[in-house]
Amino acid sequence: MKIYNSMTRRKEEFVPIHEGKVNIYVCGPTVYNYFHIGNARPFVVFDTLRRFFKYIGYDVKFVQNFTDVDDKIINKAKEEHLPALEVSEKYIKEYFKDAEALNVIKADVHPKVSEHIEDIIEFISTLIEKGYAYEADGDVYYITRKFPEYGKLSGQNIDDLESGARIAIGEVKKDPLDFALWKAQKTDDEIAWDSPWGKGRPGWHIECSTMSKKHLGTTIDIHGGGQDLKFPHHENEIAQSEACNCAPFANYWMHNGYIMVDGEKMSKSLNNFFTVRDIRKEYDGDFIRFFLLSVQYRGPINFSDEGMKQVKQGYDRLINATETLEFLVQNGSDVITDKEEQTVKSFADYKEKFIECMSDDLNTAGAIGALFELVSAINVEIEGGASKEFARKALEIIHELADVLGVLQRSSENAVGEDVQALVDERQQARKEKNWARADEIRDQLATMGYTLKDTPQGVQIIKADA
Repeated sequence: MKIYNSMTRRKEEFVPIHEGKVNIYVCGPTVYNYFHIGNARPFVVFDTLRRFFKYIGYDVKFVQNFTDVDDKIINKAKEEHLPALEVSEKYIKEYFKDAEALNVIKADVHPKVSEHIEDIIEFISTLIEKGYAYEADGDVYYITRKFPEYGKLSGQNIDDLESGARIAIGEVKKDPLDFALWKAQKTDDEIAWDSPWGKGRPGWHIECSTMSKKHLGTTIDIHGGGQDLKFPHHENEIAQSEACNCAPFANYWMHNGYIMVDGEKMSKSLNNFFTVRDIRKEYDGDFIRFFLLSVQYRGPINFSDEGMKQVKQGYDRLINATETLEFLVQNGSDVITDKEEQTVKSFADYKEKFIECMSDDLNTAGAIGALFELVSAINVEIEGGASKEFARKALEIIHELADVLGVLQRSSENAVGEDVQALVDERQQARKEKNWARADEIRDQLATMGYTLKDTPQGVQIIKADA
């Protein structure tokens, strides 16, 4: 397995801290709203990384946090006239609905800031004791210049940072480059906890350093997140963690690329962002995941209706192939042919290519290409029919590889209801009775319901029109 390490800016052979095991920490959402397609990309990418590590035999511990204490949540709470933690809990539940639709498996641990306040206070106290932080009027700040390697992840020069740094109104830090570890309570109705420095709440950056250490130890194998988090969030995590623990924070850093809309980075300031909840009104969650994996994770993805429709054409070919195979498992011939046996043997070559692509810095685009090649070979074999055994083995290899990507997992959604099956059976009876008018009438009725029929030597195949 080779990973592009954002810290060293090159691909490196992955060597875990403990043989056969990998621990991964990924920055999760700030839960004050539904998450957008830009948020969804790291959720899907690192879920796929986790799936692949498990597929090749690793024992994986995967941690993704929830930021449930934040200025944005406080502002949302004021808008909705609710306690801040009630707002965050509401959107954590909504997160899981959309994440499940994208086939994102729950993390082994989903730590919340609100449940780690004592750990955070202890972490900050250690930084103060070591001379890396100071208290000022109830706030606590990290002394950025004290950490000599600051900027090593993002490539930022501290002198360049200084020229653009400012102290905001109300801040009492000693240096514009210092950042908040603890924020003093400003109003009585603002969420806060008791601390050695007075009532307040954690800053944003300290939470991930603390929760990563709590659940994965001082040094982790892989830290992941979106490219936008590289600076300052991940840079600040490194400064805090390595100053506190006197050990490397993460051995490998992975960052996914941006979502672009009409050539511009998607952002709320440009008002060109789209929530997954809204996109799901038009596209199935399984397909949205497929779309996000259609480009290698470090590159940008251009999100547009046209782009989605182009990718969906390929996705539909995969869906149609699996549905045809499911039909043949029930209705195919009983004896596998020699030619089919040879095609089954060739499956190993496509599987090897798939693994090679995934092992090359999680190249999901290449892996999807290998899956398409596999399905093309299968389609050639099943044209005109196939044996039940061949169809079963073909389905097994497609799902084995698709499960690593977390796609093609919606077959149950395509199961036809009793009403549809009853119409299909009535049409078959009408054809036997040579009542062609009624048979055509039923076909048209099924088409309006979103189903097309394919008459084959093995029987009638029912295809969902939007599959």
